[in-house]
Amino acid sequence: MSPRASRERRWGVAAACAAAVFAAACAPGSERAGAPGGAPEPGPGDWVGYGRDAAGTKFVPLADIDRSNVARLRLAWAWDTGERPITGPTRPVRGQDVQPGNFEVTPVVIRDTMYVSTPYNRVVALDAGTGEEIWTYDPRTVEWGQPPNGTGFVHRGVAVWEGDGARRIFLNTRWRLIALDGRTGLPIESFGHRGEIDLTERLLWPTNRLHYTQTSPPLVVGDLVILGNGVWDGFVYPNDPPGNLQAFDVRTGERVWNLNLIPQEGEPGNETWEDESWRTTGHTNAWAPMIADEDRGLLYLGVGTPSNDYYGGHRLGDNLFAEALLCVDARTGRIVWHFQTVRHGLWDFDLPGAPALMSITVDGRDIDAVVIAGKTGFIYAFDRETGEPVWPIEERPVGETNVPGERIAPTQPFPTWPPPFARQGFTVDDLVDFTPEIRAAAVELTRDYRFGPLFDAPTLEGTLSMPGIIGGGNWGGVAVDPRTGVLFVKSTEEPSLLKVAEADPERVVADYAIDPNSQRTLRVDGIPISKPPYGTLTAIDMNTGEHLWQVPVGDRPNLRSHPALAGVALPGRLGVTGAPGPALTAGGLVFLTGGGDVLYAHDADTGEELWSHSLGANGYANPMSYGTSDGRQFVAIATGGRGDPARLQVFALP
Repeated sequence: MSPRASRERRWGVAAACAAAVFAAACAPGSERAGAPGGAPEPGPGDWVGYGRDAAGTKFVPLADIDRSNVARLRLAWAWDTGERPITGPTRPVRGQDVQPGNFEVTPVVIRDTMYVSTPYNRVVALDAGTGEEIWTYDPRTVEWGQPPNGTGFVHRGVAVWEGDGARRIFLNTRWRLIALDGRTGLPIESFGHRGEIDLTERLLWPTNRLHYTQTSPPLVVGDLVILGNGVWDGFVYPNDPPGNLQAFDVRTGERVWNLNLIPQEGEPGNETWEDESWRTTGHTNAWAPMIADEDRGLLYLGVGTPSNDYYGGHRLGDNLFAEALLCVDARTGRIVWHFQTVRHGLWDFDLPGAPALMSITVDGRDIDAVVIAGKTGFIYAFDRETGEPVWPIEERPVGETNVPGERIAPTQPFPTWPPPFARQGFTVDDLVDFTPEIRAAAVELTRDYRFGPLFDAPTLEGTLSMPGIIGGGNWGGVAVDPRTGVLFVKSTEEPSLLKVAEADPERVVADYAIDPNSQRTLRVDGIPISKPPYGTLTAIDMNTGEHLWQVPVGDRPNLRSHPALAGVALPGRLGVTGAPGPALTAGGLVFLTGGGDVLYAHDADTGEELWSHSLGANGYANPMSYGTSDGRQFVAIATGGRGDPARLQVFALP
């Protein structure tokens, strides 16, 4: 039987099972018509959402690939998106070329079918065992030109709902939410307007749809599909796109609830936006992936920075709910509790990664916890019902600023435990010292800039901020082992220069903004100004808060071959900067690229590097692992984009 005939047979069997009702395990979403549905319940080999499950664990309970045999992993199949830059007379928008960004998807796999979203926001269904295409859907998003989000066309995944004997795939692409039939890939005409809805129709104020973006997948909770939005940090104008959460009925597309993340008059937190800045300030958006406690009906998400990222003289106050972890009643949109990790943010320290749920035992107390990694380098851990911190979080004073009109928050929250997983603050002692000449050049390059601790504010002369604007943690998030309570987090270890200058009134409607003429990442002849490692992987026992191990992840071949470093004894691994995070398997393996062009497998117990494979292109995505009905386990990673062919590479044992 051919692969295509086999697939058609599977779908036929699925339809028969759905009709029979009693064979629910045989079909995708075989509930009776009208019965409540929801996100698919993952089988052992399934990866049903961005973080594998609703809890965002990124843990798959498969152990066929383990420490003893991972060195035998080989490429099993690969699939190319076929997307290339669109230039010349065929370009979609007059005068504008279009090009794909990084291929950043984490695939979804449900009972032998894989769903991916491409940089150009197409959705493709693949046979998870062979990579053969089943169907493809093109939202034709490129026809509106290059998205203004700083990354170009990128997209990290789709969401899935099963019910009524059917499966629906939800794609959020720029200002549109589209519902697709999981069997055919065709828009579901009964959802919204012929299969889609306009996410900008009912925002706080009229919004330019071309300034509204999406990169992270939606989240399905019960019969609701919930999502926020992205906004390019460079937009700074009155009433630029506002942050909010919207929940829609998965069947009809009707909006069920809305939550303003910039609280309006009469809403809790409104008083933290002084001088009525809530009327005109945008951003404060939930662009990162979200998770849910399905049993409790609770949604958890991190929120981004207000406009603009580095100057807040026009938005004085703490600015709730910016840079906060929110617990929201998924049925109503009501905020149950919140914790603001950064007050009056000036560092681009938004919460960019999904939280994760885990059950831990701390000092004899059993705690159902929610945890999230910050760009700050802290792990924030709370009781998921009450919002009570698992360990004390202290308010500590932070430094002043010399930017006119600015007023920083006098204190910021510092978790007392676990210890930071990234370096915090930057001093002269942190400058690179590979050779005396490189050290002297780094000292000279930074002599006019300000060094200081975490939360040292941006200044007119320039402040070296560590962690930098990438973090610490980023959108790759954490992976957690639900069996042991151990958490794994990737960190970037490189400072950013935050230099503020008077704003160009043609570009920015604010008195000050980041200096467009300054470099935010400093180099000495291409060499980072900080000491390695530049990226790490850390394992933390969340029952005790202790770091079990920390190792550099990835390498920098360009530095090893640098003429100025000839003959210099460099560390075995220099580490890589980058946002992508880890995935974890029951075989005791942590898979990740860290943002480089090599996929690694580390021993989850020790951090030892057990296997690596050169990808031939950047792997700027979270990996994942899944199993098929014939008993094989696979590991998948999206690679390429930004000039390299975008390719999904899938590995298995021979």
